[in-house]
Amino acid sequence: MSSRTGRNRRKCVILGPAMPLVTAILVFNAAWSTGRGVTAQVPVFEGMIDLEFGEVTGEDSYLFSRIESIAVDAAGRLVVADLQAHEVRVFDPDGHFLYQFGGEGEGPGDLTHPCCLAFGPDGLLWVRESVRYSAFALGSESARYERGMRVANSGIGMVAPVTFDGTGHLVDIGPVQDSDGTPRALMARLHRNPDGAVDTVRMADPERQAAGRTTVQRQLGDTPVTLFVYQPFGPLWLHAHGPHGVWAEALTSDYSVVYHHTDGVVSRIEGPPPRKLALSAEERKYAEDWIARDLQRLDLDEHPFDVPDSKPPLAAIYFDRTGRLWVEKARAQGAEMRQADVYEGSTLVARYRWSSRVSPGSVPWISESVMLGTTRDELDVQRVARVRFRQVSGAAARSRGETGMLVGPTIFGAERNRNLVR
Repeated sequence: MSSRTGRNRRKCVILGPAMPLVTAILVFNAAWSTGRGVTAQVPVFEGMIDLEFGEVTGEDSYLFSRIESIAVDAAGRLVVADLQAHEVRVFDPDGHFLYQFGGEGEGPGDLTHPCCLAFGPDGLLWVRESVRYSAFALGSESARYERGMRVANSGIGMVAPVTFDGTGHLVDIGPVQDSDGTPRALMARLHRNPDGAVDTVRMADPERQAAGRTTVQRQLGDTPVTLFVYQPFGPLWLHAHGPHGVWAEALTSDYSVVYHHTDGVVSRIEGPPPRKLALSAEERKYAEDWIARDLQRLDLDEHPFDVPDSKPPLAAIYFDRTGRLWVEKARAQGAEMRQADVYEGSTLVARYRWSSRVSPGSVPWISESVMLGTTRDELDVQRVARVRFRQVSGAAARSRGETGMLVGPTIFGAERNRNLVR
């Protein structure tokens, strides 16, 4: 394991609070009907970048190849996983480099394609790698390897959050073989028990998980292979995993989120009627080129999908550190802001806006007032970005009693008999 301390701190770009993402607050509609003839207000928060660092040339510490995950420790230090560099770097709260650890390898303390970070209930930093998890104790000048375990799923190089259930045990997110004996794989939550047993919960049925895609069979030498074919701007299946065992799943084609509470109850959040976002001319050209490439590389006579007229209404779902669910909406090409509805359980409690430059990524780190993400410039240089939010309008939603529509709550245990295997 390597651990190097950095003393030269001149290569970070610090943007102070006086440099907002937008120069004027653009108030958007912060209300929608609750279904009872009442339009309720929720607080609206707007974000501004207060820290951004990364370089195109210069010190290695600030040159990022592929940032996949960012976390914050109890001291406020920023912990950044660079997947292609096979290392994790630690920066102080102002973006000054402190040290790094890892390096490509399979030994204790080595890292191979570290994608995802989270601090566990044990206080250790858990790092998901290509085929295993490694846990580290972070010191002031170096990290100490503590333990590791192999992934329980059948995927290699899967980018998925590091998460823990309500008892503090690791939950491995990844594909498992379908129980009907077919070769197709389904995404599942694999609960790692202290005795070594693994409880597997498949997160949705095969048809739902395969939304917007199909497969074709091809031969690679003597080996048969299955290749995925996607619809450009088509529906996708989403899943998100929060603290203490809460999780959710949805399709981008419908504002309807299946929410799995920590107490085992399953409910559904029905959002406001989505507005259609027509594809721009540039997006339509991109989709047509996509289909043309598929026809050529897969040797298809006909593509299984057409170019849709509009985008699905949802872009992503994810949980913040307090367990609130963020439902990010799709945006028109060229839009300056991203927007998300935020729920506590099934209750809509806030709406957030931030620059479209800042991507939360596949494994977001978000609190009530801070988001960590990445930006890219015109040279495709990736940088760490920190966004701070402040309230700009609205009243507290929970005092007004606004909720999403709760549809058909069921007990998770009743469904688990069908989806659980040991």
